[in-house]
Amino acid sequence: MNVAEPVSFDLTDQPWLPARTLAGEQIELSLVDVLVQAHTLSGLTCEVGTQMFALTRLLLAVLHGAVDGPRDVDHWERLWSQETLPADAIKSYLAKCRDRFDLFHPQTPFLQVAGLRTAKGEVSELNKLIADVPNGHPFFTTRIGGPLRLSYAEAARWLVHCHAFDPSGIKSGAEGDPRVKGGKGYPIGTGWSGNLGGVLPEGRTLRETLLLNLIAAESVALRRDPAIDLPVWERKPAGVTEEQEGGRAPAGPVDLYTWQSRRIRLVREDGAVTAVLICNGERSTPQNKNLVEPHTAWRRSQAQEKKLRQPLVYMPREHLPERAVWRGLQSLLPGAETGQGSEAAAFLSPGVLEWVAEVADIVGPDQPLRLHTVGMTYGAQSSTTSDILDDHIELRSILISRGARALVQTALDSVAAAENGALAVSRLASNLAAATGAGKDDRDGPRERASERCYAALDIEFRAWLRGLRADTDPIEAARAWHTTANRSIRALGAELLEQAPMTAWSGRIVNGHLLTSAHADRYFRKAVRDAFPFAYNDDSEAAS
Repeated sequence: MNVAEPVSFDLTDQPWLPARTLAGEQIELSLVDVLVQAHTLSGLTCEVGTQMFALTRLLLAVLHGAVDGPRDVDHWERLWSQETLPADAIKSYLAKCRDRFDLFHPQTPFLQVAGLRTAKGEVSELNKLIADVPNGHPFFTTRIGGPLRLSYAEAARWLVHCHAFDPSGIKSGAEGDPRVKGGKGYPIGTGWSGNLGGVLPEGRTLRETLLLNLIAAESVALRRDPAIDLPVWERKPAGVTEEQEGGRAPAGPVDLYTWQSRRIRLVREDGAVTAVLICNGERSTPQNKNLVEPHTAWRRSQAQEKKLRQPLVYMPREHLPERAVWRGLQSLLPGAETGQGSEAAAFLSPGVLEWVAEVADIVGPDQPLRLHTVGMTYGAQSSTTSDILDDHIELRSILISRGARALVQTALDSVAAAENGALAVSRLASNLAAATGAGKDDRDGPRERASERCYAALDIEFRAWLRGLRADTDPIEAARAWHTTANRSIRALGAELLEQAPMTAWSGRIVNGHLLTSAHADRYFRKAVRDAFPFAYNDDSEAAS
């Protein structure tokens, strides 16, 4: 280390968190300032969505500690009613924990292990730390052109991200870790958040966002004991080994917000971070963590029930790259998914949205919300980063509350109608291909392309329709409006496909013993579209204008 180099980089007073002001200005703020000024900020603006997710959860862990709660809904309501977050409490709390937020503290460096080393003293290049540098695929990155160097602020952000989303696979073997074999740390899974289909409700300001996600200890959404659910800076500093052999159970959501999935040490030189050592840290399995992890929906897994010989197992519901977030509303909205009779529900909505439903009367029915969905997909054995998923939908809080069942059902039915419409388009494309002589396998391509085009056409329209639903919206009129809009788009797409069909489709082919022509395909399509969007049609069977 250069002797003139600053000894520390204190994250409580050094700017490192990128944010956008309500006026649209991009700035970097310290941990204290981003919380104290949260009412003037629209939110964090990070390099990738997964980094925003990890850093927001870090801020939540700080805020839980600073307010010593919230203990219950009444405590939360007092926080919501204030124009700003409690500045004095935030400053006092972070001053008390200051040493644990020094990126290069000699004994307790932030989210690192002092003196961490391998038996041979190796370290890795920074592509192990940065998620936008896929191993073996450098053409995906904008960071090409010489050895990687990170500012201390950048390194701190990627450090938080690494604990949350680091791929699985073989890691460097930490000296003194009994799990190491042959100098290698064998896979223990991805960082904790890599298991999740992340869901963050966002408000109009960062202050609103943080409070909407600040779940009270006495809530129906989660199980939390503040006496033991502590962030990493209030716990004993981590060593090279697991806290408990075989792994410990997370104590609550705050514990998971700062879960140290890895043991890490940053290496710096001449005012920049130039290398990193990443070893295995705390392992944790995702089964049935729905009472301690609020930022994901959950799906019932019969495969896991059979494997673990348990009657009921829920797993995080991960996002699908090819599926827009609005198509998964069923698993997001509280109360939308219920079991049949004595059967358990197939999905559980995110605990954080259950919490928003719990405080709906305080927030108000027409509070603008942005459901921000974030996730990471991995390659084989989850050992490499494959893709980062980042999407959002805007809606009013009435759809999160439990007091608008008819409107919620209209939203869910409208998703189902869109999917039925897309199915009609894909079948039209398949039938047109068959009418020109395409074999069964050769119809898959046209069918899939037509489905993709349909969802692309409906995407902007559905988001706009959903955003317009308010507490005083009539559910039947809303359904009619969506059916009319979607019907128009899908009929136009169908007409396009018919116009582009080869002339041979007019004469058709014998398919499954029956003649199939483009006229037949059109007739089947029109019936399917009418069935999907009945409110778009008058009694005389003509489409409503």
